[in-house]
Amino acid sequence: MADSSLVSAARRATAAILAPERWWLAVIAIFVASRVVTTSLLLWFASIQGQNAWTGPRPDYFSFAKIWDGHWYFIISLAGYPSELPLTEAGEVGENAWAFMPAYPALVRVVMTLTTLDFAVAGVLVSVACSLGAALMLYRVMHLVLPAGSALFAVAIFCFAPLSAILQVSYAESMYLFLLILALFWLMKRQYWMLLPVIAVMSVTRPSGLAFALALGLHVVYRWWIRRREEFPLRERVAAIAATLFSLMMGFAWLLIAAAVTGSLTAYTDTELAWRASYIGYGELIPFTAWFQGAEFWAGWWHLPPWLLIVLLVAAVIAFFAFLLTKPARHLGVDLRLWVASYALYLLAVFFPQSSTFRLLMPLFPLAGVLALPQSRWYRAVLLAACVAGQWAWIHLAWWVDGYDWTPP
Repeated sequence: MADSSLVSAARRATAAILAPERWWLAVIAIFVASRVVTTSLLLWFASIQGQNAWTGPRPDYFSFAKIWDGHWYFIISLAGYPSELPLTEAGEVGENAWAFMPAYPALVRVVMTLTTLDFAVAGVLVSVACSLGAALMLYRVMHLVLPAGSALFAVAIFCFAPLSAILQVSYAESMYLFLLILALFWLMKRQYWMLLPVIAVMSVTRPSGLAFALALGLHVVYRWWIRRREEFPLRERVAAIAATLFSLMMGFAWLLIAAAVTGSLTAYTDTELAWRASYIGYGELIPFTAWFQGAEFWAGWWHLPPWLLIVLLVAAVIAFFAFLLTKPARHLGVDLRLWVASYALYLLAVFFPQSSTFRLLMPLFPLAGVLALPQSRWYRAVLLAACVAGQWAWIHLAWWVDGYDWTPP
């Protein structure tokens, strides 16, 4: 009798949480469950972490969460950015803080000042708060195009995704994803003026202004194209075009700020190129060439003919954009697909493929909505189990430091 009562009580509690009008409770429950899983994995890896460039052996959680780029954000939060670019022995620009945008370390610094917490703790608190906000807003975005159950499962995929550990470490991704999801929400609601403050902060959190400007531009073209079917009044045209131009301007803002402080117009791009120099040496930033350079580099690494990886790359790109036209992808609506296409083009234009690229794929999160469409409980259980296994694999390969580590997160 007691067991039966407990089961009944659990079912009633679950039903209350999953009630449509209490969607936020369901999202919070999913988020908390996912953080318990991810925190457990991170703590386990921290317990076997050896001495490394950032911590001693077996660091505590917050120290473990501050390694890799987290250390750069720590430096920025305390010392800001250099007015002179560091140079290598060969006279090339070396790795430096200008590669990391200021919004996240500035917010962490504010939290540090208000709470007297150190960076390691404040950084995690900011990231977790932003990732919770991202999960809540993601449901609202997905519910604009998907039924409530599918939208909720899309949130679960996002929270348990293989790279979801990045949502609770000292990285800017959580803050950026929250702002991006908020921007997409305002875009889908046609509240273009509301986009301006979001774009302003988002563009100095992670590189995104140019990709979002492309998505907005395509959105304006699409709305003009279907104006007879869906009214596109003058006030919305003005607002949408203004948001597009503002995002385009913000896409170059950090480059110009770096140039003004250092006196070098190419300070930002030279800094970014320094990170790929260990793979392919120093060179110029020529759009849409890095992935072909990467194909040649990785072909040599794996002892494969370069043409094979180039053919696979071209086939993958064609298949990806073709997928966005399929019936499952069309469930996402036009705006989310325009963002996915725009961001994918941006990645192809400027980024060099290596282990960090997996992290850079996180803004393609709307595709979780496609994975959330099937209703089978078995499918959903297996998918979430695969996500957790993927978390373990990503932390092991990318976050945990094992001697000379060539797979940075």
